[in-house]
Amino acid sequence: MTREILLVVHTGRQHNLGMAEKVAGQLIGSGMRLRVLAGEAPDLSPECYTEVVAPSSKAAEGTELVLVLGGDGTLLRAAELARVAGVPVFGVNLGRVGFLAGADFDALDEAVDAVIEGRYHVEERMTVDVTAWLDSRVLARTWALNEASVEKSSRERILDVVVEVDGHPVSAFGCDGVLCSTPTGSTAYAFSAGGPVIWPEVRALLVVPSNAHALFSRPLVVSQDSLLALEIDAQGHDAVLCCDGQRHFDLPAGARVEVVEGETPLRLVRLYDASFTDRLVRKFELPVHGWRGPGR
Repeated sequence: MTREILLVVHTGRQHNLGMAEKVAGQLIGSGMRLRVLAGEAPDLSPECYTEVVAPSSKAAEGTELVLVLGGDGTLLRAAELARVAGVPVFGVNLGRVGFLAGADFDALDEAVDAVIEGRYHVEERMTVDVTAWLDSRVLARTWALNEASVEKSSRERILDVVVEVDGHPVSAFGCDGVLCSTPTGSTAYAFSAGGPVIWPEVRALLVVPSNAHALFSRPLVVSQDSLLALEIDAQGHDAVLCCDGQRHFDLPAGARVEVVEGETPLRLVRLYDASFTDRLVRKFELPVHGWRGPGR
């Protein structure tokens, strides 16, 4: 049976085009079929693919995985295609293979060989499903791998919100925004906003206020089964819902955003087994000198 891969490329960088040609040659040479998205095909050499597909929900259907050549934004864009198709996504980020997926190979050839030989692991990452309402009218239905954020629409204004957990109000305050994050997102935007790092195997949701004007504005970690809601003051200003920095929706005053554990997780490729602790230390270049390990 012929193996197929969807190749997604950040074609705005010349370096990525060269990488795409190199990777495609190895994969096609091994007998694989490569799909590319219609919007990217004109920038790629015809030798880089065997089929051009529309960027629809069926783009990755029937493939083994989605291979991404680009940065975090490109991976998050491709993640939607992988999630819908139920296939894993593997990212090559800024010259470092599999950054989001936890790999640490400097040699691109080694990573491609691992894909060709099937020597990779797949792990599931929790997502969130997000719904925005105004009274009984649905404004948006979407999802996020890292976080859903509700933010003020203008720099000079304050966003007034009420945070709710499982149908009970927790606190109301003025702020720049509020983030509802997954464990995966705890090392992304939520981390920058002062939230804690949550290990991926911890099934939980994270709420992080951004620059809140309140005594009680600490990050909250709640159950994966919780329903988080953010209500925008009906007498206040409009806001913006942003998911993974990719999908944006305008929210009028009085809107309500609900966040729950996603029905469909995202599957990420890892090239080797390494603990999240080790990956965290590498990602943030944390100082661990002086560590002696468990006593013998």
